[in-house]
Amino acid sequence: MKSYRYTVVDVFTTDVLEGNALAVFPDASDLDPTTMQKIARELNLAETAFVLPATRKDCVARLRVFTPARELAFAGHPTVGTAFVLLQKEIVLLSSSAFVLEVQAGPIPLRIEGGRRPMIWLRTPPISEGRCYDSALCAGALGLEPRELLPIEPQLLSAGNPTVIVAAKDKAAVDRAWLDLAGLKSLKGAESETFCVFLFTPTAEGAYSRMFAPEYGIAEDPATGSSTGPLAAYMIRHKLVSGQAGTRFISEQGTKMGRRSLLHVEVQGEDDGIYIGGHVTPVAEAVMTLGILT
Repeated sequence: MKSYRYTVVDVFTTDVLEGNALAVFPDASDLDPTTMQKIARELNLAETAFVLPATRKDCVARLRVFTPARELAFAGHPTVGTAFVLLQKEIVLLSSSAFVLEVQAGPIPLRIEGGRRPMIWLRTPPISEGRCYDSALCAGALGLEPRELLPIEPQLLSAGNPTVIVAAKDKAAVDRAWLDLAGLKSLKGAESETFCVFLFTPTAEGAYSRMFAPEYGIAEDPATGSSTGPLAAYMIRHKLVSGQAGTRFISEQGTKMGRRSLLHVEVQGEDDGIYIGGHVTPVAEAVMTLGILT
């Protein structure tokens, strides 16, 4: 039998029991991937993060992230939440204003603004573009009428987590939408690639959003940092926000499901990319005791 300490935090919120919950195992060096997946399934949060020694000299630690159903190459709220835990436990010095975490998608630079309740920013990995989708097909998959979407083609974008971005006309349409496995199947057709669907509407603050990922074991995600960089790129391309360096806006996500999250976006231009930031709120410290898993 062996015990492992872990921390539960709510990410992209300053209020406990809101935002996106995350479990972080700060010392998972002797856990194998099969056990990590079983732990993530047991805890049944959107994601569980495991901290390992870095394999790169420029990184302070390596991070593996699992949903209840699979491992992710990159995820935003686990990266931000783990950075907070590393600072809180002084695995990374509180005086650090910037450091790098290693994930499967590559090194993720982070910068820290503030003190013990800092705003933590990550730089979004390079964003790749995929195919565009028929608006009527997307509307039907989401349980909406085509007239409830903006006249902009939905598109698949990825910063390590493939995401179909869909723009709705108003918050009411976003709140009415739902995507289950049957709806996702109608959208995918014969495609085999796994992706999530991110629905938003432009607001005065930036965006009002929801994200569905039934194939990842996540009916709805309260906050999706890995999809918010692609959201920003999509909004810039379609002139829904400014693409000038220094532009900031907020994507409000999770409100419909009672887990309001505020994801801050900062555009640094073509050379410096897109940063996603937020606050983290500690919730619980716990111990998991494991025997032999078969």
